[in-house]
Amino acid sequence: MQRPLIIALDFPNLPYAKDFLKEFGKEPLFVKVGMELYYQEGPSVIHFLKEQGHSIFLDLKLHDIPNTVYSSMKRLAGLGVDLVNVHAAGGRGMMVAAREGLEAGTTMGQSRPKCIAVTQLTSTTEEVMRNELLIERNLLDVVVEYATMTKDSGLDGVVCSSLEVPVINKKLGNEFMTVTPGIRQASDDIGDQARVVTPEKARELGSTAIVVGRSITRANNPLQTYKQMKAAWEGVRV
Repeated sequence: MQRPLIIALDFPNLPYAKDFLKEFGKEPLFVKVGMELYYQEGPSVIHFLKEQGHSIFLDLKLHDIPNTVYSSMKRLAGLGVDLVNVHAAGGRGMMVAAREGLEAGTTMGQSRPKCIAVTQLTSTTEEVMRNELLIERNLLDVVVEYATMTKDSGLDGVVCSSLEVPVINKKLGNEFMTVTPGIRQASDDIGDQARVVTPEKARELGSTAIVVGRSITRANNPLQTYKQMKAAWEGVRV
């Protein structure tokens, strides 16, 4: 996988997503389909995006008993998406089951979807960790331990903040994927995110891929904003 900028299609239904994508013409994109859009439209949204030539990150964050995750991933593999995810908090057995389910469901001759695990949501703070999740260790330590468990389980990488990437890369190597949401332009409101960086900073920190939602989807000119953020991510002057 190249180092993509992934656009989060956080829309309520397919017509909204189609209207947004019209502005991009036939340019192949890497897009994220999350819970809201997938739960409304189901596999039909994936089929549409594949027909348009887009790469797809199906962001459903599976977190259940190993048998359920195995069966679910076996079905998701048949959709032909490029990237899926689970919650690392589900544990080693669940993550191994996720990988095995993907392998079982992938059509012969095709590559299985990459599978990554969410360490801690980018909306999570140290206070939330201690007071609500009842985890006493500091946030960075937990993220790195979850990432290590993810790699040991045979998955391809993690979802984390770009701020945590240097430590993860140092411990687990640059080939281990770090997909980083919480990306904003310097002038943007951070919304409900807590650990955010700009595309330039994510590149400097070594992220494998960045996920950008509202900064692009709610921009006055989404295509122009996408091009600006993509250039910043790639280190290209425009």
